Amino acid sequence: MGIFGGGQAAYPPMSPPALPPAPDPFPSMADPSVREAREAQKKRAAAMAGYASTITTGGLGLTDAASTTAARGKTMLGA
Repeated sequence: MGIFGGGQAAYPPMSPPALPPAPDPFPSMADPSVREAREAQKKRAAAMAGYASTITTGGLGLTDAASTTAARGKTMLGA
């Protein structure tokens, strides 16, 4: 028996935990499903591009009086 009570049996060292499975490789641009997804995204973006310039109003329509240049006089664009 030692100074610190070392008379007990030694435990074997713990083995490292198992590694997780390797992730699936990323699809390349040559993959047909990637090409199809990219084309679909382009079509959606092209379809939505027209909506950005559309003037939308609420359910009641416009509630203000129409603003015309005749009432205020002529103005320059950007001024």
